[in-house]
Amino acid sequence: MCGRYRIDDGHESIELHDIIDEVNRRVVVEPVKTSGDVFPTDVVPVVASDRKMEPAAFAMQWGYTLPNGRRVINARSETAQDRPLFRDGMLGRRCAVPATNYYEWQRVGGARKDKYAIRPADGGLFYMAGIYRIESGRPVFSILTRAPADSIAFIHDRMPVILPSALVGDWIDPRRSAGEILERAVLDVAAERERGEAEQLRMPF
Repeated sequence: MCGRYRIDDGHESIELHDIIDEVNRRVVVEPVKTSGDVFPTDVVPVVASDRKMEPAAFAMQWGYTLPNGRRVINARSETAQDRPLFRDGMLGRRCAVPATNYYEWQRVGGARKDKYAIRPADGGLFYMAGIYRIESGRPVFSILTRAPADSIAFIHDRMPVILPSALVGDWIDPRRSAGEILERAVLDVAAERERGEAEQLRMPF
């Protein structure tokens, strides 16, 4: 799964700075988090197709809202197209979520969990595959997950679908096959344990 990730605005990425600048130029109702750790319900920069089918940056809130108020922050890529909650997103509303790393926790005994920062092995800005929908006039997104790469399977049994940068445009284009693009997800990832970041309490998501 993916329950927290990071946007590092100090990262030397012109692409990330351009995305943030484009979002900041738009009129949004809520503050947009453009740096630091991102939590479910945060409003963040996301890349999706505009009305001309061109890549553009938008502010979206993380998590679909169910009738009981629960947030759905992840969707299994293997079954998303078959589930009514996610089908429309897979077919026509796909997005790419920029990040500099995401976090996962490994249970090491009792209630203790060790925190790891995970990113593609070559470093740099990357994108997680997402889908979105409109709730009460506001776009909200969910991040697709898949079985983990062998190098991080010891931490958790799921990971976000990480897109090669060259495929971001194809992913957000609903005319392209989602299944074919998902098969080309990035699996060469590295994990670094966050020292002093073991957590004793249950995660809030």
